[in-house]
Amino acid sequence: MQVLTGATPVEEFRAFVETAKDPLHRMAYLLCGDSHRADELTQATFERTWRAWSSARDGDPLAYARRILANLRIDTWRRNRREVLTGEDGPERSVGSDPAVAVADRDAVVRALLQLPVKQRRVVVLRHLLDLSEAEVATELGIPLGTVKSTASRALDRLRTILTDHPEGAPE
Repeated sequence: MQVLTGATPVEEFRAFVETAKDPLHRMAYLLCGDSHRADELTQATFERTWRAWSSARDGDPLAYARRILANLRIDTWRRNRREVLTGEDGPERSVGSDPAVAVADRDAVVRALLQLPVKQRRVVVLRHLLDLSEAEVATELGIPLGTVKSTASRALDRLRTILTDHPEGAPE
């Protein structure tokens, strides 16, 4: 994402929010599995990004905001430690011919993601759901490239096991 040149910082940030709100909300939803909590994480991300806008705009503001969002999610996880999904809501999208199947599939994947450790979940979301390269994920999370590769491999194996053994994404 490019920052507008010649615009005031407020105009730049408004333009950034317009382009980044959907990708950040998707990432937040995939990390926490709850639409309302994703809204809160996205809002907190924008707040922190605005406070550091002079630094964020110098590089890639979206990468800066994604890192803030991932760290906010970790902070939330550390505070709560135990989470329970109570609803089956999420970003509404009709994919394919049967929306009910698409919703059930998405729900199963989100529930399976929530069973992964936070580090594995972050790598899978950034690498496979946001389509970042392994190098970009390593940079964004501040971990070595080899760690990204091994973590992604273990996480995908675990996801396959969860989704094969329990197609609904939740253990019985």
